[in-house]
Amino acid sequence: MKKIGKVLNNYFKLQERGSTVFKEILGGVLVFFAMLYILPVNTSIISSTGISSGAVFAATAICSGICCLIMGIVGNYPVALSAGMGMNAYLAFTVCGQLGYTWQEGLAVVILSGIIFFIFTVTPIRRIIIDAIPQSLKYTISAGLGAFICFVGLKMGGIIQANGSTFVSLGNLNPANGNAYVLLALFGIILAFALMVVKNKYINTFAILISMFVVAAIGLILGAFNVPNMPSFSGDTGSIGDIKDVFGKSILAIPTILTKPQTYGVVFSFVMVHLFDTSATLIAISEPIGAIDKETGKVKVGTRVMMADATGGIISGIFGTSPVTSFAESTVGVESGARTGIAAITTGLLFFLSLAIFPVFNVFAGINVNGTVYTPCTSMALVSVGALMFSNLRKINWDNKIDVMACFITFIMILLTYSITNGIALGLIFYAVMRLVSGKGKETSPVIWILAVLFTAMFVVDIFVTSSSSLSVLNCFLNLRRN
Repeated sequence: MKKIGKVLNNYFKLQERGSTVFKEILGGVLVFFAMLYILPVNTSIISSTGISSGAVFAATAICSGICCLIMGIVGNYPVALSAGMGMNAYLAFTVCGQLGYTWQEGLAVVILSGIIFFIFTVTPIRRIIIDAIPQSLKYTISAGLGAFICFVGLKMGGIIQANGSTFVSLGNLNPANGNAYVLLALFGIILAFALMVVKNKYINTFAILISMFVVAAIGLILGAFNVPNMPSFSGDTGSIGDIKDVFGKSILAIPTILTKPQTYGVVFSFVMVHLFDTSATLIAISEPIGAIDKETGKVKVGTRVMMADATGGIISGIFGTSPVTSFAESTVGVESGARTGIAAITTGLLFFLSLAIFPVFNVFAGINVNGTVYTPCTSMALVSVGALMFSNLRKINWDNKIDVMACFITFIMILLTYSITNGIALGLIFYAVMRLVSGKGKETSPVIWILAVLFTAMFVVDIFVTSSSSLSVLNCFLNLRRN
């Protein structure tokens, strides 16, 4: 045992970082339970693209496990990884839903963005982009993503619904019409919010997970009393063995997506969100363990840590799930004393073990009501995480009018166009234009100008090449000329 302890100490630098094997394992276990909600939530979201729920669950657990092991062994950092919230909803409902990509093509986009992010990581490009994008816009993109998944969560719970007159309205709350699942979803959100603010940090940490199981339990009890449209174990969710029908299929779709102009904007959005999410998480983890340079304020993490994170995007697309990224829940482990990669390894091993309990998560599957699938058990998780991400708005520089207006456009367009790509694109274009007319064009980074031009070109191509309305636009110009 002493020899094993010495090997672990030498490799993971336990003594140097002031930790012990016990603290690391405890931290890894706590982080796993804090992140456990991602397994049913991601499964519910990604399976809407047509992939078997069992395959998505297996892919999420396996990719999370692999990436945590890479982070722990190669990066030696107490950061756990799993499918990123926001990116999963964007993949399912915008890329595969709104843009009409097949699940194979959607996963191919994930692989492509993962490769580009990996290249950015091993070259100076990542640092150049991070330094060029205004801090306020970075925070707004995160907050906008939070609003986006909150909107998706409310929709999946039936709390809001489409309305021909007002576009969106409050859902039907009358349980007599078979809509008790809406009240169940609403109760879950209220419960999660309440648990997040009680004066107990452990309950705060596991608020989402506790709420999900409480909602599921109530649903099962009500279902036993013949209340219609309640969560149950009877759904056909497939098995984790279905992953064999998904693994690697996305690679064959890469040539197809390269012919679609929309692909490049979507890929850029994935890369940007991954970039900012990872940076924010590493900063949050690095501060309490003293890995931030006091003079420069920059995070002192090696390239290996970033490479471990970047690998997640590539692996997840191959296995069949949304991009895997660093999770802010890793701070739970750090607060309990974790300082090395052993914590990440522990979390990774637990993700692998979770494959054995897939049937338990059957209760979180969607409820089919007249052809529409609702998920009251996972709806509250999306809304809760979205609310936490929304808090990033407080970090915006509200004294800078250019920043505020660009941030407003970014946020509102992410939400109302149901597209992260449109929000980022229009936000950067507006920012560049306002910098120019305010006389600050020369002080603006060349990267901003390049991105603004590329995004403008993307919209032009969308109007005149890919959009079904391009012919009507052309006819409009011709008619104006004739008149």
